[in-house]
Amino acid sequence: MKAHDDQITSKTGYRVHMPDDDGYIAWSTRENATWQTLMERQLALVEGRVCREYLDGLERLALLRDRVPQLADIDRVLRDATGWETAQVPALIPFDTFFELLAARRFPVATFIRSPEEMDYLKEPDIFHEIFGHCPMLTNPSFAEFTATYGRLGLNATPKERVYLARLYWMTVEFGLVDTAEGRRIYGGGIISSPKETLHALSDTPVHAPFDPMDALRTPYRIDILQPLYYVLDSLETLHELSERDIMGMVHEAMELGLFEPRFPPKPKPTEAASA
Repeated sequence: MKAHDDQITSKTGYRVHMPDDDGYIAWSTRENATWQTLMERQLALVEGRVCREYLDGLERLALLRDRVPQLADIDRVLRDATGWETAQVPALIPFDTFFELLAARRFPVATFIRSPEEMDYLKEPDIFHEIFGHCPMLTNPSFAEFTATYGRLGLNATPKERVYLARLYWMTVEFGLVDTAEGRRIYGGGIISSPKETLHALSDTPVHAPFDPMDALRTPYRIDILQPLYYVLDSLETLHELSERDIMGMVHEAMELGLFEPRFPPKPKPTEAASA
């Protein structure tokens, strides 16, 4: 068993762990403690707020509370459920790589975990966001098929088309809600992995709008704020139906129609933020 040197991410300085020849990553005691804190906090918050499909996936993954999971253990469950696997990546990756992985049913997972000082917000998605937030939903066939279709479309899209596709992904896979027999529930990983977003998303503060793919494609968003608007699916089956429609045709129509007015203020420029 040979260990490999870790790498520093380019944006935030986090150290990305490289697996050894057997695919094993040695997480530190501090990192495992961070995982446990995040797990226990979010498990308490998502109870009664996330959809049944997520909870079923979480049960299948059988994530340990006291240590960061090994990707090989996640892969065995995903392969059996929907043919997906994870892919170890160094934090943020180029769009081409992202779409290639999704098209091949491989979900990118950055092998670092946030520090205790950044428990609530990260500029780059860490392993907790990817595993706890997204992987349970990848055991659901409708969600898994839509995500793979999205990857295939993105592979052949132009840069401008990809920007519109990114809005669709943001409003579904990252920040989607769904109506169920038990009430309105969360399925988007960006909500599920964030304590503030989990509470905010189902409160009376944001707007909840019926999901329409054309509207989602035309909706601006910011990554550094609580979302002012969430789109609500009638059921997760809607995602499977969407994967069989002409999404790129809708992208072109959305490009002709243009974007909606933002529901948020513009992001402050660095000089403005420094003087505030």
